[in-house]
Amino acid sequence: MADFGQIRIDRHEEGIAAVVVARADIGNASSPEMLGEIRDAFATLSTDGDVRAIIFSAEGKHFSVGADFAFLQRLAKMSAVEIKETVYANFQGAARAIYRCPKPTLALVQGAAVTVGCELALACDFRVAADNAMFQESWIKLGIMPPLGGTFLLPRLVGLGRAMDMCLRGKQVRAEEALQIGLVSEVVARDDLAARGLELARELAASAPLGYATVKQSIQRALESSMDAEWQANLPNQALLLGSKDHREGLSAITEKRAPKFSGE
Repeated sequence: MADFGQIRIDRHEEGIAAVVVARADIGNASSPEMLGEIRDAFATLSTDGDVRAIIFSAEGKHFSVGADFAFLQRLAKMSAVEIKETVYANFQGAARAIYRCPKPTLALVQGAAVTVGCELALACDFRVAADNAMFQESWIKLGIMPPLGGTFLLPRLVGLGRAMDMCLRGKQVRAEEALQIGLVSEVVARDDLAARGLELARELAASAPLGYATVKQSIQRALESSMDAEWQANLPNQALLLGSKDHREGLSAITEKRAPKFSGE
């Protein structure tokens, strides 16, 4: 495992790992270096056979207050080539690594999740918000756009009108509204966020790994394809799953009235 300076990886029981942003002193503001570490952490955990679910969280009062202003000042002086090759290799690389991770991913959001923080939370499979959480895509206030997936995912999660409000007006969405519009799965008290995250991660970790990865990839692909394309793609995928040990284990568990023990085979 690589050494990290701005994040850490915590290991929990039952195959649960947590990627924790550890820059509470600056509100976990994002920089290329931090995003590069997040990218590398998710890439590593995605291929770790001992990991069955990944929590994405942050220390301190806020999930992320947005981009580090010192970095934004540097960014204004960069050429388009520098931005593409050095900045988005990290920023977009982190979003890609989270979104394409075949394992269950769960963001635990407290306080502000602004711009980059909001987009990385969107890239996770599930989001649980503390009752003090606030999501904001305020890129437009800087004259720029959400570049990490928000313009693709938000209309599909919350509808076109609400996505317009968030992306074109920079509207803040607080925890209870986020729950009502489908931006988060649930809202809990701030003090209960970590415990609820572990509880949900245990549930996700018990899923059949092959089945979970295949269904997740199918849903993501369906966002970009047609029903006919999905029917065609699902035939070989379902055939693979029907022949798996996990499928036989699921059948046995139902017959024997016990919890299944999936192996990912």
